[in-house]
Amino acid sequence: MNVSRLRPAHTTRIPTAAVAAAAVLGLLSLSACSSDTAGKAKDGKLSVVASFYPMQYLAEQIGGEHVSVTNLTKPGVEPHDLELKPKQIGSLGEAGAIVYLKGVQPAVDEAIKQSKNKHAVDVASLTALEKHGDEVDGKHHDEHGHDEHGHDEHADEGHDEHGHEGHDHGGGADPHIWLDPVKYAEAAKGVAKTLAEADPEHKGDYEKNAGALVKKLGALDAKFKDGLKNRASDTFITTHAAFGYLAERYGLTEEAISGLDPESEPSAARIKDLHKLAGEHNVSTIFFETLASPATAKTLAKDLKLKTDVLDPLEGITDKSRGHDYVEVMEANLAALQKALGTK
Repeated sequence: MNVSRLRPAHTTRIPTAAVAAAAVLGLLSLSACSSDTAGKAKDGKLSVVASFYPMQYLAEQIGGEHVSVTNLTKPGVEPHDLELKPKQIGSLGEAGAIVYLKGVQPAVDEAIKQSKNKHAVDVASLTALEKHGDEVDGKHHDEHGHDEHGHDEHADEGHDEHGHEGHDHGGGADPHIWLDPVKYAEAAKGVAKTLAEADPEHKGDYEKNAGALVKKLGALDAKFKDGLKNRASDTFITTHAAFGYLAERYGLTEEAISGLDPESEPSAARIKDLHKLAGEHNVSTIFFETLASPATAKTLAKDLKLKTDVLDPLEGITDKSRGHDYVEVMEANLAALQKALGTK
């Protein structure tokens, strides 16, 4: 009998240091893979989260073929009332970039702050904000943001929480800057900068796309200027004070039934004022919008024997929208204003 066959087979021992080194290399390779895919969508494009439609439009126009954009606000949902689901909150921390507008959606503002995403851009910080609406902090303001004593309450310059230079847009400031094509264009350059920081490889394309969008918005601005030149009236009445920047840009006066909050109910004194204003300024039309209830606007129009029409604040695109994108709906708004203001 061969005794050697009964001996256990010889096993090779791997030094502990070698095992540890291999584990570290494995972790490093996993880390590299995860960093390569961090902030990327399944198709490999930069994952961008937009808070609501005007931010989605900016992200898509500037990002072009290099981004995959997700809108937190579904079509037909009133953005101001949005409540985020856990999955949406989680997506903010994983996103390659976030484009939002502070002051419109409190729940979104808080979730973005908690996400600590370093590529989140607050579009409101990219242009000067003003205070619009009939009553702000208990004082009456005109359409240029001055109170009854003539004090200019325009926001001061500052920085947002992500380090972007811009303007303080604290309490009472009107966030509806996207309804002014000029201010909207000012924001485009800042969005391009954020996308380039998140995805340096395509910086040139983001800057080029932003330039094309600025040009498109410049053409829209020119249409409004030319289209509203010869008008019979400067005053229009609408559901809520969303059009303050647009009114100021083109020399119009916005009179809102409610304030900046589309869901707030007007006081009896406010309704009485609107009756008087409608007569004094030859108002022909009471405007309502697609996402908020038209009931108060239609009741006021019936009482005054005036027409009604849609003036869309473009907070979302639906099948009922008068256009498929931002520019088309803004052109529809221009046509509605021309008809209501009696342009020639």
